[in-house]
Amino acid sequence: MMTATRTSTIASFHLVRYNSARAMRHMAFDRPLLRSADGLLFWRLLGTGRGRAMSLGADLRRWALFAFWRAESDLEAFLRASPVAARWRTEAAESWHVRLIPVSWHGSWSGREPLAGPIARHDGEGSVAVLTRASIRPRRLVAFYRSVPPVDELLRRQDGCLASVGMGEWPLARQATFSLWRDREAVRAFAYRGEAHRRVIERVRAHDWYAEELFARFVPYRSEGAWDGVDPLR
Repeated sequence: MMTATRTSTIASFHLVRYNSARAMRHMAFDRPLLRSADGLLFWRLLGTGRGRAMSLGADLRRWALFAFWRAESDLEAFLRASPVAARWRTEAAESWHVRLIPVSWHGSWSGREPLAGPIARHDGEGSVAVLTRASIRPRRLVAFYRSVPPVDELLRRQDGCLASVGMGEWPLARQATFSLWRDREAVRAFAYRGEAHRRVIERVRAHDWYAEELFARFVPYRSEGAWDGVDPLR
């Protein structure tokens, strides 16, 4: 199991599924509540796709929140007292929550570097969480989405991928993925030995597909709830 020295700042990821597509209204109503949440340094509400990678298909019943907190006590207070978290408990058909220690990253998100700060020390063993995010140049959208199906299929066949979801904060052009892996070796095998993924990365670099990108890796250290019926970290 991976061990890490926790910094005061932590991240969290929340995946919430409702019974109806009417839940999309929460994307608007939750924003003022999140803006006023104490200790919430950075956050993004994200729609989710139907595949494991970034895709055109949207699941209007499932939504995600990625957040960065000043301290774990702020996250605890949010989960205990926020109307957003209260609705997760009372209205969601299923929800999954994980706390994350930042380990490594590069890039920015909407011009900000939410992960700037001290990096946790860790022993390199155990589960890994990976967040990727890209703002795709409009002229590269067709090429990008043509490249998605082989990567999605590759993810499905990865023995070391515990779970993955494609997400978006803006239709088509601003996409992200959150994935859980058995260990760092499983991440490396997908990134560097998976032919479909390697080809896409080569094309991204050669043809300048992204206007902005972010790659971050975390130690997941506490999870609760269910993602497609199970907790993938248990």
